[in-house]
Amino acid sequence: MFIDISCAQKKKYNQNAFGDYFVSGRFPDMNRVVAVLSDGLGSGIKANILACMTSTMLLKFMENNSDIEKSCEIIMNSLPVCKVRGISYSTFSAIDCYDDGKATIVEEGNPDFIWIRNMEVLKPEYQIIESKTFKNRKMKVYSIKLEKNDRIVFCSDGATQVAMGTKGYPLGLERKGLIKIILKKLEQEPEISSNDLSDFLVKQIEMIAPNKELKDDTSIMSLYCRDPREALIFTGPPYHQEKDSYYATAFKEFKGKKAISGGTTANIISRELNIPVTAELSLNSGKLPGLSKMEGVDLVTEGILTLTKTLEYLESGKPEKDAAETLMKFMLDSDCINFLVGAQMNKAHYDPNLPVEIEIRKNIIKQIAKVLEEKYLKKVKVQFV
Repeated sequence: MFIDISCAQKKKYNQNAFGDYFVSGRFPDMNRVVAVLSDGLGSGIKANILACMTSTMLLKFMENNSDIEKSCEIIMNSLPVCKVRGISYSTFSAIDCYDDGKATIVEEGNPDFIWIRNMEVLKPEYQIIESKTFKNRKMKVYSIKLEKNDRIVFCSDGATQVAMGTKGYPLGLERKGLIKIILKKLEQEPEISSNDLSDFLVKQIEMIAPNKELKDDTSIMSLYCRDPREALIFTGPPYHQEKDSYYATAFKEFKGKKAISGGTTANIISRELNIPVTAELSLNSGKLPGLSKMEGVDLVTEGILTLTKTLEYLESGKPEKDAAETLMKFMLDSDCINFLVGAQMNKAHYDPNLPVEIEIRKNIIKQIAKVLEEKYLKKVKVQFV
């Protein structure tokens, strides 16, 4: 089971910084993912710093395999109280989840999370831990077992309190209003990704706000348990030419989406499998070569130039309409991404005076893999052949 997790955020109207902060990490060797959403007191830079401090401290505790309950209790007892408003400087929701569905959730001050299974909202039991330092401060600890197709949605109070005081929403959208929006969307798109669901919910909340001006920072963190979407990207000719047929057959038999990045690689697959490859001019932007077509292959692109631009788009999150954007989307629409990287030297891109480790293709793939793992929480495997 793959744990698909993502967060979408929108700043308070007329603010330059997010008052909420989201941070996450995936640990493939432990089949584990952790994530924290923190809401800083107020808005702007000060709130951002407070939320960032809370969430990053919690993540570090969990990265070091500290007990999540003890970690959260330390944070809860450490955060000061605002002398003016008499409330905590930040609130948080944290989840520590394994691929087998075992999960621990801790919440302090944020709205209760929403757990949906088969279009029904579950009401799990929880334990309350009270702060030993501050009165009236407590956290809820849940130990749950997730199943395939379960959904969990966390939010900051900017989501549930939107439009508060208006005629249509005197008490704000509230948790029950958010649940209605989620269930309606899931009915329309049962397999919507966490990323798309989070984005959709934040946009809906913004639409509800008077004049579309949010009076508080708004964050939606969603989690989706499902079968992993496997993908294979073959780039570069194999080191031993006599193994071309072997790797071409392995590529053909792969169960999942398949892409080829590189003209030479495409020609090898075409030759060994006797499948023609044809050029497609619709996405030829002038800066990058366009796409090609091959039966049984989901995507065929040029190699080094397209991979380099894809890395740039992954890092910036601001793609343009070209072949690299298509390759980026191919990666982001997958959960487990396998790279089959040919180690044969390409004289057009290799400087013999440089060490093999910084040969262009290898270096780019390693950087792409790192960004996919750290920024997008993908599972990535790179095999040099």
